Amino acid sequence: MFRTRHLPVFRRNPNGHGGGRSGYAVDNDGMTAARIVILFAVAAIAEIGGAWLVWQAVRENRGWWLALLGILALGAYGFIAALQPEANFGRVLAAYGGVFIAGSLAWGIVVDGFRPTVWDYVGSAVALVGAAIIVLAPVLAGTDQASST
Repeated sequence: MFRTRHLPVFRRNPNGHGGGRSGYAVDNDGMTAARIVILFAVAAIAEIGGAWLVWQAVRENRGWWLALLGILALGAYGFIAALQPEANFGRVLAAYGGVFIAGSLAWGIVVDGFRPTVWDYVGSAVALVGAAIIVLAPVLAGTDQASST
């Protein structure tokens, strides 16, 4: 049987104590996988959308105001990524890399009419499997870090 690692959840304390100025305390009952997936999806939309807006301004000459909106979206991405429950920056960003690859291809298909090759799909699948390993292996192993020995 797999042991799962409980990820911290920030919840409002009824008495307002235990979480610094905000009154929120860390609750180790667990972070839902759905929330993690939603954060990755929203981060992808912010980063890919922001980069696409800058691309439109610079490469397609569609107005510098699009670049400014893109910069705001890219900044929002940084804050969204910081909401992930995982404490290791490198692990979060490495796992997000797989999401970014798949999301970029999806954005291209939906927004720009891009037609991926079979190799685009294979590469995206490999990246997502890599991201899943990064996120799930420590949880399934019941440790905070992948085994180094």
